[in-house]
Amino acid sequence: MDAQEPRWLANDEMQVWLTLARVLIRLPAALDDQLQRDAGISHFEYQVLAMLSEAPERTLRMSTLAVFANGSLSRLSHVVGRLDRAGWVRRTPDPGDGRYTLAILTDAGWAKVIAAAPGHVAAVRALVFDPLTRAQQRQLGDIGRRIAHAVDPDGSALDALG
Repeated sequence: MDAQEPRWLANDEMQVWLTLARVLIRLPAALDDQLQRDAGISHFEYQVLAMLSEAPERTLRMSTLAVFANGSLSRLSHVVGRLDRAGWVRRTPDPGDGRYTLAILTDAGWAKVIAAAPGHVAAVRALVFDPLTRAQQRQLGDIGRRIAHAVDPDGSALDALG
């Protein structure tokens, strides 16, 4: 039985893929560098704080927050532990179902998000939006949605983000 020959990438497809791969590696690193330099937190920590800041009552189940932050529950627990020690997040059992733990953004955490957000938004604007025309920005949104759908066809991860 012969294995079917893979659909190898054409030269132009390879160049597109290598460019996308470079963006997937370098953009998170650049955002992390900015947040570390200006706010003393990692990009992942910022995502956790920002997602809690957008949640009703600034509270989410840890399992839901892990999906939002695209991290394992173990990694999230470690990070939330650091944020808890900094006084930015607190954890408590879910009163509706004690099997779950809630992460709650504190007032100090809210202040941290407010202080970090302008620099982060400036970096996102400079790295993603400013190099593109308005038409390219719309195209990037369309392309991103198509790739996101291919990666998550049922939309479960995206649905969690709203």
